[in-house]
Amino acid sequence: MTTQDSYNFKTEVKQLLQILVHSLYKDRDIFLRELISNASDAMTRLHFETLTNRDVLDADAELAIHIEVPEAAEGEPKRIIIKDSGLGMTKDELITNLGTIAQSGAREFLSKLGADETLDPSDVIGQFGVGFYSLFMVAEEVRVISRSYKKRAKAAAWISDGSEKFRVEPADKEDRGTEIQITLKKDAEEFANEWKLKQIVKKHSDFVRYPVYVGDSQEQANRQESLWRKSPSEVEADEYKQFYQQMTMDFEEPVAVVHFRSDAPVNLRALLFVPQKREPGILAARKEPGLMLYSHNVLIDEYNTDLLLNWLSFVDGVVDSEDLSLNVSRETVQSNRIMRQLAKTVKGRALREMKKLAKNEPEKYAGFWTEFGRAFKEGLATDLEAKEDVLPLFRYYSSKSDGKLTSLDEYVAQMPESQEEIYYVLGDSVKSVANSPHLDPFKARDLEVLYWVDPIDPFVSPMLAEYKGKKLRNVDDAGLELPELDETDEVETEDGLPEADFNRVIGRFVTTLGDRVTEVRASKVLKNSPIRLVSPEDETNRDMQRIQRILDQNYEVPKKIVEVNRNHLLIANLYRLIADSPDDKRINLTIEQLYDSALVQEGLHPNPTEMVPRIQQLLELATA
Repeated sequence: MTTQDSYNFKTEVKQLLQILVHSLYKDRDIFLRELISNASDAMTRLHFETLTNRDVLDADAELAIHIEVPEAAEGEPKRIIIKDSGLGMTKDELITNLGTIAQSGAREFLSKLGADETLDPSDVIGQFGVGFYSLFMVAEEVRVISRSYKKRAKAAAWISDGSEKFRVEPADKEDRGTEIQITLKKDAEEFANEWKLKQIVKKHSDFVRYPVYVGDSQEQANRQESLWRKSPSEVEADEYKQFYQQMTMDFEEPVAVVHFRSDAPVNLRALLFVPQKREPGILAARKEPGLMLYSHNVLIDEYNTDLLLNWLSFVDGVVDSEDLSLNVSRETVQSNRIMRQLAKTVKGRALREMKKLAKNEPEKYAGFWTEFGRAFKEGLATDLEAKEDVLPLFRYYSSKSDGKLTSLDEYVAQMPESQEEIYYVLGDSVKSVANSPHLDPFKARDLEVLYWVDPIDPFVSPMLAEYKGKKLRNVDDAGLELPELDETDEVETEDGLPEADFNRVIGRFVTTLGDRVTEVRASKVLKNSPIRLVSPEDETNRDMQRIQRILDQNYEVPKKIVEVNRNHLLIANLYRLIADSPDDKRINLTIEQLYDSALVQEGLHPNPTEMVPRIQQLLELATA
């Protein structure tokens, strides 16, 4: 007696099935692409299982995909059968994998459809881990028969017509793997054609790593040719795109493709990709960092992390070397001299491609830097040998870059002969540092200042002491010496407050701010700003102060030097208040606000919202 168990699909899967069962989408043949992709994944997982465990069912069976078109009697519906010799599934795994696990992916897929009514589901269904269900675009009924690689596991069948329920029952299957029997809809019987199936395989699955056999003759329909072993001149751009999408299930085109081959000093065939995003999607086919490592065109490590340094782990792809032994162990790989040479070559070519992108396509590189710049900064902070490689790739906004990113090389090339240092300013955003009072003397001298606004920049600054013989200098340095201004550009002091009057203002700053500052003094460089905060010359950790604030690790506002601009209208008005009404509340409120505003501009204020009551009080007094 056959025991059948009936189950309900999760709500999101039901909604997905409703769309697909009644779909008339233009590219319904993608169902085969998705099923082949799933079969390929199951066989890859089986391959890695057998590397450490030979006690599996049908251990020597060929890893392959078979597609059959059974002959149908007149009046009977036509069918397609797709078989693989992969990992297989138990009854419980069938229920989980085909009935419930796709819930989150279905939810995301439905959300994507809702946000873009013009979107064809066939274009993106594979991105959300719900590609299996695409077969309901063509299927009247689906029967999935599977047997796990575990020798004692029993075969089971999963049956669904795309409605709200599915059934699971025992099945007869002697060999390992999964068999999908598809009863086609009347309007999809065109797919019960061997020639058409071969064309679909050729179009969508030509580079699947396992053979795909179609029809009674079991002719191999895919080339299964290792793209990385071909000469780059023989490969079309669409082939790279197709291979990348099949490998990663990332449907965005890669930013860069690095395809090269070498026979000396080590045999090497490599095909590398730089993705659009640093973090892979939640349903990406490749979940971990690392390159696929082959020897003699045989996969020996699916996620090899020895070929690229951690900060380049976003690079994906394939490396194949005939100089590596097929039976090499992972421990041997890690200590292998050939591996070290491979790693050196792969890193060099990857970086060369990024430098090429930066030079030839600066706009495209700007997007790449926005996404991956932090990886290079992490490399500089964690790898002392990375400096020479990565610094030419660094990009910053600056006071003269007009909203575009600039390189350190471009900065140095534009420096006047009298300039001996590279200047940078730290802050929380481009807008905040663009209005920094520290820029006053640099604007007056037409000197460029780099904007360091990434939270990781303070971590990096100790490793960036110099570049091409030019010292890098924080503009808040109290001992900073700048080139002399022309006489016509000198900051006039005689129109400012007289010494005695200015000293009264300085004294009020001192009594108001107290021991929160180390000193209050006249500024020699400010032009358009009333005050600025500068670091004492003996302060050693000023670049880390922003990190401590961000991390909230026992953060205390650092004590700075306050420099006051005696020529600024606000300071002159403040003096008149002090002279005429020394007890006026506006005096201390204004000084406190100037100090807090300067802390915000420096990225050092622990909680800028604390300023709101004071600002309101100043407004009330100003409008009274």
